[in-house]
Amino acid sequence: MARSDLLISLVKAGSSGDAKSVRAAAEAIIAEEKAKNHNILAERLTSALHVNGNGHKAAPVLGTSVSRHKEFLLELIPQKRIEELVLSELNRHACEELIEEQRRASILRAHSLEPRHRVLLSGPPGNGKTSLAEAIAEALALPFFVVRYEAMIGSYLGETASRLKRVFDYARTTPCVLFFDEFDAVGKERGDEHETGEIKRVVTSLLMQMDDLPSYTIVVAATNHSELLDRAVWRRFQLRLSLNAPTKAELTAYFQRFAESMVEPLGRAPGTIAKALGSISYAEAEEFCLDVRRRHVLAMGDTPLKKIVEGRLKMWAARTSPNAREDVSHDRLPPSAGPEAGA
Repeated sequence: MARSDLLISLVKAGSSGDAKSVRAAAEAIIAEEKAKNHNILAERLTSALHVNGNGHKAAPVLGTSVSRHKEFLLELIPQKRIEELVLSELNRHACEELIEEQRRASILRAHSLEPRHRVLLSGPPGNGKTSLAEAIAEALALPFFVVRYEAMIGSYLGETASRLKRVFDYARTTPCVLFFDEFDAVGKERGDEHETGEIKRVVTSLLMQMDDLPSYTIVVAATNHSELLDRAVWRRFQLRLSLNAPTKAELTAYFQRFAESMVEPLGRAPGTIAKALGSISYAEAEEFCLDVRRRHVLAMGDTPLKKIVEGRLKMWAARTSPNAREDVSHDRLPPSAGPEAGA
């Protein structure tokens, strides 16, 4: 049975003749029934919504079929957990509030309030924007959809805006986390004189679609270039978080968790490892840990973990050193081509 607040909203909208509100309430009920795996009832309600007063099928209001929306969306199974992420205290608190609001949405709606559901993540690449979006989906047990720009952005006039509408139409029919990576690709500043009229049309369509999204559809957008976003796009997001490069203390906390997950001692303190690796992103820290795990597994116990860690640190030092390539090239020079050649 659908929630009482949705049924009341549906009756009120029907009594007042507000077709848009009727549709929104009906779509919310359908989405809730789908979430409960009441697929037969959801399909019947969808069919009923597609039929007008004369018994003829009306224009589809729930967007596209599964086969049509899938070409623009990539569904991933959320693996990251928010407890596993190293976040600033402010960002963690903000995310926990968002998750609580979504979980207790019925209490908010009983007081004519809606949970927040639009999040903008900004910051340099490799510092957890995608992981955080995935963790929000995992915490709420929602499908995690990533928008595929390579399929959505078209070369013909109005094609991208039309495809973008299809994505949002589908997202309206099911509770989910809809993730836009590199969001500046579709949310650029319309006042930029170097941009074409097409991108301005896309941004206008994006704003309209975001305004019409129900609160059970969570939109998470990530950008490395927040300065490129349209000012009106900024205002659509109720939660704006900055994910900066990790400090030494945050990297130390990250490697501390890694050390606790291993059965052998690393041979170096987490803070020492963080200092040795220098200024790196969370993505690079994760890759280092995975690198150690791979070598440890393949060693089959023949090589102590601390020796593996030392070897990986040396390799990463050569990889990140600005003089690494120059040193290697000098090592390869024949004696006749050395510094004293031709002197």
